[in-house]
Amino acid sequence: MAPFIVLIVSFVLFRALGLLGLTPFDGWHPSLQAAAAVMLLLTASAHWGKRRADLIRMVPSSFPRPGLIVTITGLLEIAGAVGLLFPATSRAASWCLTALLIAMFPANVHAAKKKLTIGGRPVPGLPVRTLLQLVFIAAVLLAG
Repeated sequence: MAPFIVLIVSFVLFRALGLLGLTPFDGWHPSLQAAAAVMLLLTASAHWGKRRADLIRMVPSSFPRPGLIVTITGLLEIAGAVGLLFPATSRAASWCLTALLIAMFPANVHAAKKKLTIGGRPVPGLPVRTLLQLVFIAAVLLAG
């Protein structure tokens, strides 16, 4: 749920800065790009921090080398976050991030079904997780 809150709060903050005259955030689109980037950097940070073991447990056992998968997906989230911020790459980044979010969804399903935790907190149930994933996909697509 934290990534959703960060997405919303940072969007409102960037939009407010734009309304106050900070031209990089002059409009909903650049504010959304920045907010999506912040959200992705937050989620990527978990790939190496104290929540890493939780993310590794989320990877279904049918996938080999879950630690490597977590590392690669974290790097891709960082690359996508940066890519969203530049006009020349934002569209490609948004499509690649959409593919990444879809590819990572089985881990979210696995975590919901197994009632796993991240940072000691239970992951959202599958209906909520699915809705959040759709919101994140919409955000990155609109940001591109």
